Amino acid sequence: MSSIDFQELVPGRKMFVHVAENGHTFELDSEAGMSVESVLCRLESLSGLAPDDQLLICGAVRLDPRRLLGDYKLPDDANDIFLFNRARLAGDCPPPEMEQIELPEVVVPPSPSPSHNPHPLDDALDPALKALPSYERQFKYHFQKGHAIYIANQARFERCKRLLQELKVQERALETARRNMDHTYRMIDQNYVDFMKRFSWQQKQHQDLLANLGRDTERLRACKLHPALRTESRKCLLDFTREDNLRKVHEACTISHGQFQEKVSQFKGMYMKLKHSIEDLFRAQSPVNVRHVEDMIRQHERYLEEQASITQSLSKDVNTVRKLVDDCVGSQLSASLRPHDAVSALGPMYHVHDRNHLPRMEACSRALAKLFEFCQAKKHEMTICVHTSMQKVSSLQSGIRDIRFQLSAFNEAMIHQDEIFAELKLVRRIGPAYKTCLAEVVRRKALMKLYMGQAGQVAEKMARMRETEVIRREQLLKQLVAYIPRDILAAMGLFDNPSQCIVNIVPFDTNLIDIDVCDLERLAQEALVGPLPKGDHNLQGKNSFSSSKSSYHSVPSEEGSIKAGKEYEPQMIDEGCDSDEIIGTSKMEVENAWLKAELASAVAHICTLDPEFVYDSVDESSVEGLLQISAQKTAEALRFKDEYAKHLQNSLKSKQVQCLSYEKRIQELEQRLDQYMRLRKMSDGRDSQGAISSVPDLKVDDCKSEDSVATGDGTVQISPLSPEPMDEGSCASALCTVSLKTEHLTGQTGKFLEGVDENMADFPGITLPDAMPLDTSMMELRREEVKVSVEASSQNAKSSTQSDSTPANNNVPHNLKHSLSDFDSRIGGENNSASDEKDDHLELQNALSEKTRQCAEIETRLAAVLEDVASLRRELEVSLKLLDESQMNCAHLENCLHEAREESQTNLCAADRRATEYNALRASSVKLRALLERLRNCIVAPVAGAAGFTESLRALAVSLSR
Repeated sequence: MSSIDFQELVPGRKMFVHVAENGHTFELDSEAGMSVESVLCRLESLSGLAPDDQLLICGAVRLDPRRLLGDYKLPDDANDIFLFNRARLAGDCPPPEMEQIELPEVVVPPSPSPSHNPHPLDDALDPALKALPSYERQFKYHFQKGHAIYIANQARFERCKRLLQELKVQERALETARRNMDHTYRMIDQNYVDFMKRFSWQQKQHQDLLANLGRDTERLRACKLHPALRTESRKCLLDFTREDNLRKVHEACTISHGQFQEKVSQFKGMYMKLKHSIEDLFRAQSPVNVRHVEDMIRQHERYLEEQASITQSLSKDVNTVRKLVDDCVGSQLSASLRPHDAVSALGPMYHVHDRNHLPRMEACSRALAKLFEFCQAKKHEMTICVHTSMQKVSSLQSGIRDIRFQLSAFNEAMIHQDEIFAELKLVRRIGPAYKTCLAEVVRRKALMKLYMGQAGQVAEKMARMRETEVIRREQLLKQLVAYIPRDILAAMGLFDNPSQCIVNIVPFDTNLIDIDVCDLERLAQEALVGPLPKGDHNLQGKNSFSSSKSSYHSVPSEEGSIKAGKEYEPQMIDEGCDSDEIIGTSKMEVENAWLKAELASAVAHICTLDPEFVYDSVDESSVEGLLQISAQKTAEALRFKDEYAKHLQNSLKSKQVQCLSYEKRIQELEQRLDQYMRLRKMSDGRDSQGAISSVPDLKVDDCKSEDSVATGDGTVQISPLSPEPMDEGSCASALCTVSLKTEHLTGQTGKFLEGVDENMADFPGITLPDAMPLDTSMMELRREEVKVSVEASSQNAKSSTQSDSTPANNNVPHNLKHSLSDFDSRIGGENNSASDEKDDHLELQNALSEKTRQCAEIETRLAAVLEDVASLRRELEVSLKLLDESQMNCAHLENCLHEAREESQTNLCAADRRATEYNALRASSVKLRALLERLRNCIVAPVAGAAGFTESLRALAVSLSR
């Protein structure tokens, strides 16, 4: 615990120390610079406990006498300090006796008598006057008795409150002791969990070694050495070990493995027993309900208040009778108040005192006495509980210390077990080591090729640079010779040329055996290495091949690494010289050498992996950072997932709206086509020479046209309703109003205007014109179809025309009026009806085929939209699966990080223990060396014969005994 800055603490503050045994509290003047030992000395004079028997606990920490109060951030009002008696923690210590509490006795005054307290009115002749002093003495006696009872009960009640405070102190002391034990237990429990994890891992590893020793030896026997490595005594990998000694080692390891497992099982049973005892202690409830005691005291407080009220009433009555007696003595009684009246008034008051006030005072006193006895019994019960609980805590603390010592011993035993199984591990690791050597040979051969190739490329580049420089200098000299003499140029040194660049590399690694990458599996099969251990994926993020890349790829590429589909191109080679290659240094050969080196390095790395690296895969210092990064990435992935899902839902909704719009549009077009076909059939069946009496209903662009009305004057009117839009994206369409007047005897029809749904224009890949008007012949009514006979007067025709045409003209757009005027001019004679009918028929067929084609295109687009929606749904499902996998990977990473942290803590403890042992051994060796030096001096130093030598040895022995 690091010390704090003393300037932040207020010097001279009060510090309260609570005694756990009896609940007493001591107040001390202290400051941060005061030592804990000085506090113990001051408590000795207050509590009577020796400093060696005192144990101070603050929170869950024991106060060390050698440290200062400031090291524990004391004095501080927020932290309670409890004093425990070490002598009471022993198991054979008897429980404490009930604490004797002295209370003030109730001093009742003697009964009043005229002889003890005479009064002048005692000799009065009037009996009423003679009774007044007697009443005064009785009232004083009642008051003194009530006051004495009240004072004693008040002291008793205060003592009950003090006992309540002591109960609360003892309750907090128990909680503090349990927290201290819980703090210690959590530490040992963490160490125990770490040990059991390492033990389980070691047991699995050793069990695998014992069970598969025969398989490992057969693998080594089956793997023959390279012909260049074979000798008379070494032909296979099994010859690297002593095969005859493996059986004995196997038996010894089996016995040691079973014995160690049995001891660990016994240790586990002992720890589980201790754990259950600690849990039982934590579950145990206090036998004293402090809240109930507090409620009892609060309820009995009314008795004390009632006694105070009665005492005050008695005091007032004493003053009243004293005033009456004084008035009688001074002859100041008025005529209205005579002595007999005063006596008659004091009589009832006396009876109230004697029969009500004093018995009530005694009843309240008895209730408070029972309360005091109840509090005292609860206090003793709590004291016994604290005593037994502290003995249990002390016993459990002792058990925790034993567990700690045994854990240290078992950790050393685990190290010893690893040493015993070292030879079996050697058998397991010979195969991977041999394959690592072969891969290293391949890597070095590839490195030599890479090295030579890059050197050749450098030499070629330098030669090109020299050639370019020589040509440049010759061209410059040709220009300068015409103006400057050659001797001047020679004196200036301008005729010199760059020297040749010779790259000479001394051959190296000439003793390597002749193998290639393809020979690795033949010389050392995959079964020789075995499967990868669990947890090796944790090592992937540590740049496993960083060392190999730095050694193979000494000249980095432009992208920093070799990527799939890209050529190996060092920065030292110019881009313009890619086609100039020398023998053995082509880019393909250099890249091939680099790839061989990478493959060999990967094989060697896989062979050197050890299952024991599982706990060291992640550094402890980076655990928190990795966890935080993982949490951030997970949150970001979830956020992207939600956004993408929302985007897909919005896109799906928009596609659905478009599909509904297209379906509605198709239905409208089908309805139009049906209406047009019916109209066409009706028009073909009519007589061209008959008179038109009515016009059938027309429905175009969701607009209704009214029935034709034949008036009496021969006028036929077609009054359509106002046009209504088909949907929110369609173009407006209208019907024109045709008034057939008697003056012209001609028929006019409206021209349909329609547009294309805007939603169809939003569909990708579709480009439609702004307006697709139907053919004119589809909407025209021929003259013979609208011909009527005029039989009515002109006035009726005019009125009918004005009443029907005015509202219709208001609803017709401006462009439609122009269409009507053009339509009148285009109406031909009756002789052209046949040709017009034929043309109209052809145009209708063309329009029908065009509409059919457009419907087919729309259906194709709808099918494509549905396919896109299905594809988006599949992509969403794939994204959700990927997200689930990422969450699982994050959880697995957190588990691995936790295991790595636990292993690092274990290794740190082992390192500290070994450092301590080394220091002890070093001190012992220094001491032994000094003794040997003294012994050598006794032997070598010249002495007077054997007697002197004996005397020297005796002096050495005496010094050693001291």
